[in-house]
Amino acid sequence: MSIQTFSLSAIQKVRDYIQVALTLPDAEQQARYAQGVEEIPEPESIDDLSDLFKYGGVSSGVVAKSDRPQHWFISTVNPGATLIKLPGLRLKPSLRLVSYLYRAENSGVGIVWAVPEEMGTTAQLEKALQGCDTLAKFPRPSGALEQVMHAFEGDRSPASFLVASILRRELQEFGALGDRRNWSHHRLVEQVPAKADWQWRVTPPPNLAPKVRLFPDGRAAVEFFSCRVTRPATLYRHLDQYPADQYQAVSLDKAIAVAQ
Repeated sequence: MSIQTFSLSAIQKVRDYIQVALTLPDAEQQARYAQGVEEIPEPESIDDLSDLFKYGGVSSGVVAKSDRPQHWFISTVNPGATLIKLPGLRLKPSLRLVSYLYRAENSGVGIVWAVPEEMGTTAQLEKALQGCDTLAKFPRPSGALEQVMHAFEGDRSPASFLVASILRRELQEFGALGDRRNWSHHRLVEQVPAKADWQWRVTPPPNLAPKVRLFPDGRAAVEFFSCRVTRPATLYRHLDQYPADQYQAVSLDKAIAVAQ
């Protein structure tokens, strides 16, 4: 069993890169028609992570089409672009990531699915939109995996698990606007913020640095901390436990202290 600790700057670079890759064009923020797929710029701050990569994504023919408010539509964002520079993690062969958005006044959500390549065409994705006129009735394309993280494989390195933990949370937050945002309000931390009087719900952890533990049987555990900045400010401990054969974790996001 081994434990590897990461710097806050390293995990923040991963998060920043993923957020840039998942940025919505202005047209999709307001659920207007958007044509084409925008090229996602490569941030210089991620250059030191890795130069070995593979990626998947939506075909270039998929465009967002929604001229009605409060309606699901296909997003032009290519979630597979998040893998371009992320170390140790890749999409399984013959799979691609696709995304949908729901927009209402001052609010919105998104959803990302992993589908076989042959099911990722515009025609197939549009079929899933039939009858999806409410937030509760979300589109799920034919052949979509039950969990998007089941679509990933990797080298089982400590870095790959840390990347998977951040990626899953960013994919879950994809397209969220207004009161639908949650993870967006969390700031990664490696020490307890000093400008607050904290009421602890647990014994204060001695070390808040991000860390990954690898077990001899192939399992892994990721631990990191964040501060939710909406009032009241709250410290969270995030613990993801990975089985030996996949990157879909059992996760626990627990509030451990609240600012007074």
